[in-house]
Formats: sequence, structure tokens, C-alpha cells
Amino acid sequence: MNNFRTHNGDDARVSNIQEWGLALGFSQISVSGVDLSSAEPGLSAWLAAGFHGDMAYMAAHGMKRARPAELVPGTLSVISARMDYLPATTPEGWQAVEFDRLQRPQQAIVSLYARGRDYHKVLRNRLQKLSDRIALEFGPLGYRVFTDSAPVLEVELAARSGQGWRGKHTLLLNRDAGSMFFLGEIFVDVALPPTPAVADHCGSCSACIDICPTQAIVAPYRVDARRCISYLTIEHAGPIPLELRPLMGNHIYGCDDCQLVCPWNKFARTSALPDFDARAGLADQSLAEVFAWTEAVFLNLTEGGPIRRIGHERWLRNVAVALGNALRGAANAEVRQALQSALQTCQTHPSALVREHVAWALAQA
Repeated sequence: MNNFRTHNGDDARVSNIQEWGLALGFSQISVSGVDLSSAEPGLSAWLAAGFHGDMAYMAAHGMKRARPAELVPGTLSVISARMDYLPATTPEGWQAVEFDRLQRPQQAIVSLYARGRDYHKVLRNRLQKLSDRIALEFGPLGYRVFTDSAPVLEVELAARSGQGWRGKHTLLLNRDAGSMFFLGEIFVDVALPPTPAVADHCGSCSACIDICPTQAIVAPYRVDARRCISYLTIEHAGPIPLELRPLMGNHIYGCDDCQLVCPWNKFARTSALPDFDARAGLADQSLAEVFAWTEAVFLNLTEGGPIRRIGHERWLRNVAVALGNALRGAANAEVRQALQSALQTCQTHPSALVREHVAWALAQA
């Protein structure tokens, strides 16, 4: 029988785990139980509506997403970890700065979280270190680490553990940190006392719903992924639906609009970790510049980052749509010619997917 399960002072053990987590760069550590049965009807309805789109793995795992003890047999508690990701150099009024970028049609917009190192690697490494520390101090531990890498209802778990509440855009909101953070989990075979949940503080605000460019937030707390720009630019592998292309603006990887407008993000915090500092070419590049990246350049500049996983073909697809949107709104003849020239370079691209989106973009002139 290991010492961890028989040691007295459960609250003290949770406090220790929290202290170690903070020392590893996490912003908050909390604990929940494994009974998520009340979340199952909502998950079933979401899947039945087809809102998961091409993400077949979500349906394939069925209710395991809401049953931690089925996903990892023996799980008795879930340790949730939150890590802020805004770069240390983020200026005051950063939301206004990002909105200004969106108003410049020729600028390439990459979601804030994706401008630095791949968060999967950062969180997984530190969650593993935290798990090792727990086992070292309290004895043998059965556990599994998750960083958006398996069918886990991470927002539900984090909300139940007191990390915050689910916003109407379905992301987790924290009174002291907004929503600009990553979540990770450790499923453990130890019964730990849950940390208390917190109340919902969205009230009557509907800013996130109102601003969504594609109206993907079809109701409070309900997102149709098939319309979400993050899904379309990252998860979706095929042609982007024609009716949604003009609504995507200059987003080429992900979308932060619902977070930028959220009042709670005035409290968003910067990260002390250099991993999330923006890389060259991912914050202030023009669409024409990133469209000119060869596959070799793309792989080099995205090495170790989350963008690389979509591949060069989908990157060009995304940028072509944004170029078409910029071309449609270009009043200056010189600008228009520059955008057309950038697109014309890929008219004979080997990928039919790229060629089709380039043809659509050129037709926007």
C-alpha cells in the first residue's frame, strides 16, 4: 500500500501540489472529482447536431470524454493546471492593438497562442515533472497526463475544480486572468479533496456572440465548430465553404475575436516563460510575405510551433482566402496589383486545394 493513499492531511497534500505547480510555471492548480454525468446530455446533443464537423475522433470516443474513469481506468481525481500564455512583451491595451491589426486587411493574423512554441510540448513536459514530484514525495502514483491530446472535457473539469467558469463562447473564464491561458490535466488514481467551484460571471453580456465573424456561437455555451474560423483554418482539411470565406477576413491561423472583445480579458496576465514569446514572422507579417513562404521556409519558421501541424498546403489555402478578402477591399491600384501578383504565383501549384482557393481569391478583384 503506497504512502500517498494512506497519508493524512488531504488538504495539505493539495496545497503542496499547488505549490509545486506554481514553481513549475503554472498559473493555477486545482482538483476535481470524476463524475461528469451532468455534462453528458449536452455533449450528446452537440455531437448529434454534427457540430464537431470533421473531428470524427470526438464522436468515436463517445461518452468517454465525460467519463474520466473509463478513459483511464482507476482514475479517482483530476488535477487541472492552468498556464497563462500572453508574451512578456504584451503591451497595455493589447486587445485594442490586436483589433487594430484586424482592421488592416493586408496583415496576416495568427492567433496569439500560436505565435510561440507549441503549448502541447511546454505543458506536457511540466505536467510530467509535476507528476514525478508528486510520486517522489508521496509514493507510487498511477497517473496519465493530458494536454489537449485525448478526449478530455478539460473546460468542464477545470470549471468544476474552481479554475473559472465556462463563458458563452465555451472557453473557460477566470476573474483574475480572463481566458488567455492553456489547460492541462493529470488523471490520478488517488482520491483528493476537490477545490471549490466558482460562480458564473458573464451575466447578460453577449459580446463574444455578437462579434463572431461567422456566427459560430449559435447560442450561449454552444459553438458550431463547422463555422468557427479556428476550426476552418486548423482542423478542417478540405476546401473552406464558399459562403464562409468572405467572413474570415485576414485570419490565417485561428481566431481570437471572441476573446479580444471579452471584458474579462482586461485582467489577462502575461507569462514568465519565454516559450510563448512571439516568433519572427508570426506577429507583423503581411499576407503577401507569408504567402511567399516555400515549404522549406514554412517548416523552418514553424519548427517547434503549433502551426506546423497543418502543413504548407493548408497554410497556403488559408492565406489565399485572406488575400482574396484583402483584394476585394483594396482601393489602391498598386496594392491591388501586388495582391494579384502574389496570388498568380500559385496558379499552377501542384495542390488542387491550393489552386482552387487561389482561383477564388483572384475572382474577388
